[in-house]
Amino acid sequence: MALRRAQGDGPTSSRWVGGSEKADFNAKRKKKVAEIYQALNSDPTDVAALRRMAISEGGLLTDEIRRKVWPKLLNVNTNDPPPISGKDLRQISKDYQQVLLDVRRSLRRFPPGMPDEQREGLQEELIDIILLILERNPQLHYYQGYHDIVITFLLVVGERLATSLVEKLSTHHLRDFMDPTMDNTRHILNYLMPIIDQVNPELHDFMQSAEVGTIFALSWLITWFGHVLSDFRHVVRLYDFFLACHPLMPIYFAAVIVLYREQEVLDCDCDMASVHHLLSQIPQDLPYETLISRAGDLFVQFPPSELAREAAQQQAERTAASTFKDFELASAQQRPDMVLRQRFRGLLRPETRTKDVLTKPRTNRFVKLAVMGLTVALGAAALAVVKSALEWAPKFQLQLFP
Repeated sequence: MALRRAQGDGPTSSRWVGGSEKADFNAKRKKKVAEIYQALNSDPTDVAALRRMAISEGGLLTDEIRRKVWPKLLNVNTNDPPPISGKDLRQISKDYQQVLLDVRRSLRRFPPGMPDEQREGLQEELIDIILLILERNPQLHYYQGYHDIVITFLLVVGERLATSLVEKLSTHHLRDFMDPTMDNTRHILNYLMPIIDQVNPELHDFMQSAEVGTIFALSWLITWFGHVLSDFRHVVRLYDFFLACHPLMPIYFAAVIVLYREQEVLDCDCDMASVHHLLSQIPQDLPYETLISRAGDLFVQFPPSELAREAAQQQAERTAASTFKDFELASAQQRPDMVLRQRFRGLLRPETRTKDVLTKPRTNRFVKLAVMGLTVALGAAALAVVKSALEWAPKFQLQLFP
């Protein structure tokens, strides 16, 4: 059974809101909950609507809802439990010792005040989940930081479902981090500076002059910020966002953090040590909803296909983004093409389209973000539908990398 955290059941607790605003807050929250359950109960499940709810302000609100929606976002059948290995994986796994060391160092990732016995039990489950996934997927290679992602799922959905969700995530969104080498991880990190350059050339040039590189963002990327954020509510809010979006969205979020700290960076001495030290210490009081919104805007305005020439050159088939097509096509029973037709029929008139996506209404931005995860390459039928509403989609869907 998944835990109920002492900190609260989501990043948008009503205790943060007081006075006359509370009634409005509660009304909006109640309306969103109703919309989420309506999407869940649709036949077929309205995955596009669930993605939109996960992206929009507040995310999925509670862990109870996450336990229902996260499997839908990853196309995991909750009625099909993962098989139990008949092997003693702790005896035969080459990764066991490293996993054990990492799990033992993970104390701060568990809720404060949790009884030692309960925490130790969860750490044992954590080891079992990781070893089982690696045993079932020998093409995957364990990396330090992987356990931080598994902990998040374990605390929210429990051991059985966490195993299924993380296995799917590991073979898609996280696949590049689990290669034998870090080549593809470096390639993804190399998108960071082009994004910053598009928005703030002065900041980009300063960081280039300091020769700071991108290694400061490595732990952000490979743990989906789970290792560097102390408030679990913020972690799960980001997981809502990332699960609903394209695999490269975490690097866009990393970019908006750097952009948000522009003045701090420019006030630094222009040398690697000073800038790296500053950026390595991520603030805990970031305006998460604002940054999530901005990351989405930047993804729409500067999709990976437009930045790839500036990033390190890799073949498209070697990255997780390239397998996202197969991942979403596996959702055939959810009939995404039909969902898209219903959602986008008549949404935009041809004469209202514009190349400057940031000048379009914010409603359209949320629609695009919800769709981009579902339709990164659905095929000719869905592509024709999306083309009528999202001008950027064809280029993005057909060519993610040069």
